[in-house]
Amino acid sequence: ASVSEPAQKCCTEHIQPFLASILEELMGPVSSGFAEVRLLFDKEVNEIIQDFQNTNDITKLKENVDQLMKLPFNSVKMEPCYLKVNLLQELLQDLKSRFKIYNIDFVIQRTQNFMQELMENAVYTFEQLFSPSRQADSAKVATSIEKVKLRVLK
Repeated sequence: ASVSEPAQKCCTEHIQPFLASILEELMGPVSSGFAEVRLLFDKEVNEIIQDFQNTNDITKLKENVDQLMKLPFNSVKMEPCYLKVNLLQELLQDLKSRFKIYNIDFVIQRTQNFMQELMENAVYTFEQLFSPSRQADSAKVATSIEKVKLRVLK
């Protein structure tokens, strides 16, 4: 009870006025990281479509979709997404001194974990929605892939 009033006053005067601007500043790298995940997924599926249109090979299509399922665990391809979030390191250094935030690496790591999880969900959903379409005739497969991709990106 004796700490409550001074703590509320401290928060109201020294922290709360800055919360909106801090959140806005932090959301820049986080948003660009998640946008990069979206672009990577889009690019990879477009490559599958392009390859299928060139080869019309259902076996190769299955291999490409299997490779897509491994995308969240491909550190080389996911690296550009993760690098966007690394900008938080610089932003959080300033906050560390002003607000005594110490777990900067934890914040970055959790954000990157969420990005990987988002990619896992995207490729899993793609695979689940596309599976029934694999049996269609080859003329409709590319269109089906595109429709599933757009649905996943929504």
